[in-house]
Amino acid sequence: MSPSNQQAQAQQLTAADGYRLGVVQYPSLGRLRGRLVIAGATGVPQGFYKRFAQFAAAQGLEVWTLDYRGIGRSKPASLRGFEMNYLDWARLDLAALLSHVAARGDEPLWMVGHSYGGHAFGLLPGKERVQRFATFATGAGWHGWMPPMERWRVLFMWRVLGPLIVRTHGYLAWSLLGMGADLPRDVFLQWRHWCQWPRYFFDDPEQAHLAQAFAQVDIPIRAINASDDKWAPPASRDAFMSAYHNAALELLTIEPSEWGMSHIGHMGYFRPQAEPLWQQTLDWLTRPTEDPHP
Repeated sequence: MSPSNQQAQAQQLTAADGYRLGVVQYPSLGRLRGRLVIAGATGVPQGFYKRFAQFAAAQGLEVWTLDYRGIGRSKPASLRGFEMNYLDWARLDLAALLSHVAARGDEPLWMVGHSYGGHAFGLLPGKERVQRFATFATGAGWHGWMPPMERWRVLFMWRVLGPLIVRTHGYLAWSLLGMGADLPRDVFLQWRHWCQWPRYFFDDPEQAHLAQAFAQVDIPIRAINASDDKWAPPASRDAFMSAYHNAALELLTIEPSEWGMSHIGHMGYFRPQAEPLWQQTLDWLTRPTEDPHP
């Protein structure tokens, strides 16, 4: 389902504040059925989603990915001293891509999220243009939702290792640990701050206004989490996704063995072994909206 002659096209977009973003378009093969925007996870460059994007493009979807500011193709010359708001990834970066894609035609528009991507959707201006949204591995980030050993590893990162790395480098040099792309200092600090609460930024008194934006979402949403996802187990998903309480929300918990996989974790949703899961998700996304059984 991923032909070798499929040509991805790297492009640049400009966010509303003037920041230049690196995006990639995967043209549809055959008749264009609609457009799909992929909203990635924190610290995960867009190239990680290439196979999934090719898989969807081979079925007639024009697919778009992006690197948020500070990451991959959208990274400045140096992250030291780079200032930003973690929410800018949604309100400015993803918003710029969504606006660009929506303006390309009247075909159906869908979105897929991964972890942070599930947070980003509720923050998006213009999200009413999306017909359906599916997200993998989205959770509240609170250590209390995690298994005991993972809980202690995460607390060590927040309280000891992460601050030490940030003080030394001026940013979270995550690549040194093999955990993903390096992160701007502000992303680390805000992420850590919100992860102290069971419902993430919804429990932050300074972000109380965010609940209203999420309550405005009324489209079908499917939130898919694996039972072995230590960072976003189903309980963590439920705590966060409850903010989409006016959406037609479907919460799916999957067992890796039922999909022919020995392990999914937090990242396995987009690895090649997960193609059956990709197909199910694309079938759901592209199902006609008048279908009485979404």
